Amino acid sequence: MNHKELIAKMAAKTKLSRQEVEGLLDATVSAFTQELGEGNTIGIQSFGNFEVRKKEERLSVHPATQIRTLIPPKLVVNFKQSNILKDKLKDLPKS
Repeated sequence: MNHKELIAKMAAKTKLSRQEVEGLLDATVSAFTQELGEGNTIGIQSFGNFEVRKKEERLSVHPATQIRTLIPPKLVVNFKQSNILKDKLKDLPKS
C-alpha cells in the first residue's frame, strides 16, 4: 500500500475528504517524527511501540572484494508489535 492508497482507504472508512485525511496523516507523521527525534517512545494501544535505538559502529566486509569498511553509528526506529496485533496477524490466511 502506498501513500495515495492509504489516504483513499482512510477516507472511505472515516467519511472524511481525501484532503482532510491527507492533512491528518501529514500531522501524524510530523508528530511521530518530532517525538522520535526527541528520543521518546510512541505507544499505540493494540498496535505496538515505536522507539529510537542506536546501532553501534561495526565493521563490514564486502564478500566479493574482501574490502573492509567501517559503518558509523546511527539511529534507527524499532517497532515492537503488541500481543493483540500479533494474535490478529496469526488468524490471517497464509498466502
